[in-house]
Amino acid sequence: MERTHLHILGGTSRSRAEQARIAFALGHHAEVYGGLDEFFDRPPTEGVILAAQDTVTGGTAGLIRRLGEAGVWLPLVMTGDDFTIDQVVDAIGDGAIDCLALPLEMGTLARRLQRVIIAAGPMVEVRRRQIEARSRIGQLSRREREVLECLAAGRSNKLIARDLGISPRTVEIHRANMMTKLDAGHAADAVRLWMDAQLGDAGRIAPTLAATPLPRQRMAAEPVGIARPHAMPQDQVAFPVLRRA
Repeated sequence: MERTHLHILGGTSRSRAEQARIAFALGHHAEVYGGLDEFFDRPPTEGVILAAQDTVTGGTAGLIRRLGEAGVWLPLVMTGDDFTIDQVVDAIGDGAIDCLALPLEMGTLARRLQRVIIAAGPMVEVRRRQIEARSRIGQLSRREREVLECLAAGRSNKLIARDLGISPRTVEIHRANMMTKLDAGHAADAVRLWMDAQLGDAGRIAPTLAATPLPRQRMAAEPVGIARPHAMPQDQVAFPVLRRA
């Protein structure tokens, strides 16, 4: 496996040092960060983030949101002393690509990291599109956003005017301003941006999980595995699948 940049975020200094030691032993590069402020001083543009469960309030969803606001869309792996099946499902549903129980074991990290890298490409592309779309839509006024939402629902200008209680002419003005701000050449481009922004509502991706209970002792050592993705269209995401122990 080629050399990977691992960004070890949060947790105790001892835990970060041990994770970095294992990463270096496997031939990877590791950077450690005590918290998000340090991480955001020079946000990375490549690699994989290994983040402690308690890095921010709100868990994985809160961390995904903070990373998105900073324009960071690197694959995220959550780490913790132990994971229940519900925590694994929630973390992956919120946008993490895997969960790793601490302390790390060298062979486990090597296997899981390879799977993370394989699965990360489509997921990172979805996250990138989502962040860029939300940034562009964030420039719109409230009324322009309402017009865009109605347009994405397939409504005509006449129906939009009726729903919003404004004239069709006013709808046309808001629609033209909206298209200009989004740099959209066609209505379909604006709708695509709206759809991209909705991928992972409030930072949450809704994967299809085959969730089967895992024995407690297996959960502590290796809480979840990622199935090797098959070839998929570029606009689809290969999500992790929980495996029976």
